[in-house]
Amino acid sequence: MHTPTDEQTHAVDTFRDGHHLVLQAGAGTGKTSTLALLAATTGRRGRYLAFNKDIADAAASRFPRSVQCRTAHATAYAAVGHRFARRLSSPRQPAWRIGHALGIGSPVRIGDHEISHRTLSHTVLRTVTRFCQSADKTPAPHHVPALRRLVTPNERAQLADVVMPFVGKAWKDLQDPEDGVVRFEHDHYLKMWALTEPKIEADFLLLDEAQDTNPVLEQVFAAQRGHAQLVMVGDSAQAIYGWRGARDVMTGFDATHLTLTCSFRFGPLLAEQANRWLAFTDAPIRLTGSDTIPTKVGLVASPDAVLCRTNIGAMTEVMRLLEAGRRVALTRGGQTLIALALAARDLKDGRRTSHPELVLFASWGELQEYAEFDPAGRDLQPFVELVDTHGPDAIIAAVDALTDEDKAEVTVSTAHKAKGREWPGVRISDDFPPPPDSGQLDHNGCPIPEPVSETDARLAYVAVTRARHQLDLGGLAWIESQPAPAGRG
Repeated sequence: MHTPTDEQTHAVDTFRDGHHLVLQAGAGTGKTSTLALLAATTGRRGRYLAFNKDIADAAASRFPRSVQCRTAHATAYAAVGHRFARRLSSPRQPAWRIGHALGIGSPVRIGDHEISHRTLSHTVLRTVTRFCQSADKTPAPHHVPALRRLVTPNERAQLADVVMPFVGKAWKDLQDPEDGVVRFEHDHYLKMWALTEPKIEADFLLLDEAQDTNPVLEQVFAAQRGHAQLVMVGDSAQAIYGWRGARDVMTGFDATHLTLTCSFRFGPLLAEQANRWLAFTDAPIRLTGSDTIPTKVGLVASPDAVLCRTNIGAMTEVMRLLEAGRRVALTRGGQTLIALALAARDLKDGRRTSHPELVLFASWGELQEYAEFDPAGRDLQPFVELVDTHGPDAIIAAVDALTDEDKAEVTVSTAHKAKGREWPGVRISDDFPPPPDSGQLDHNGCPIPEPVSETDARLAYVAVTRARHQLDLGGLAWIESQPAPAGRG
């Protein structure tokens, strides 16, 4: 452990004084070691709630024995989930079969679209998941996910009217510990645990990665305020999982707010790149890099990792690198890409697909038209081009040709899946588009781009801060000519 920085010492003193604490920790600023410092200052009983099991296991080796390190799911399993062990180990089955068992037997028509029983089944199960991620006590229509091409409020209300009775049946089915037709998932017992309004027996609680906390866990954590000292740590600028129910619970939390801004991962040049993106967010921090770590920003011919915005961008990089004869690994994305390729094959062969993104397309031609001409379908354009260029079978073959990370020359990952990771040399893929033109011209007659969206800035910040020594901006190089945001940074 290095000598604590002034910021870390301030955090320790604030914790020792008994204050609830929010610690905004920028990329590479040593948040886990800081939490270990806090825990080492007291003999009180603590609980550390981690984002995933790997983080919890790593933390357990660094914290004193008085602190129990677990994920929220492990905590919920010990209290409630173990009663459902038999159902958790049941075999997987298609969603349409579960839907059929719940009574979904025929399609429904909403507007110009026929919603198949398979799509309805998927939607029911996704609605249950969204409810389980929420702080709500009962399932409600706002938990029903949107389907592509059902765009009007009336169409979405009709979908909810059809889906909600089956959601009620599914949730009731899940209450039986021994038997049921719905496949039991880990999020189900987490929600059941939260609904019991549990008291976590500890003198203090440490919540890691707080910026990505689901409302269901936020509710449980905040409810411990009456008997435990609460500490949440994370980086609001890395809140990039809103699309799956998470939200940044740090900013408005009633506590003493402190920051960690000195990064031990990279040097000043890379910190400067990080701060460019932080300026487009409401994050309360700017980073400084370590003068002892040499970092370069420029062309990286042989990166250790290539980071992409989307799974489709990752697939494009994988195929390009494989064609160049490189040994390639893909971070936790192979099955996602195979599912998309199989969906494309179904559509090209004249069959509908059950893939939740593509269920409402009757043919490949219809999807091509949607991706090319409908503004809502632009995000699918790279996928369509990839399939049209290589074909679904070539994509599946490329996934099969991947190598384990420990044997690979280069790892391809989305920025989302790279979160929490780091590599010596990183190249940013080309699928990070610049903002569109605003339609206005500057005094030289050049188009003025729209401001960088906060969502895009957060993802870019995560991507560039994965590098330790070398960063190739690649598809984010447009930031060099982007006007700085007015009134920020």
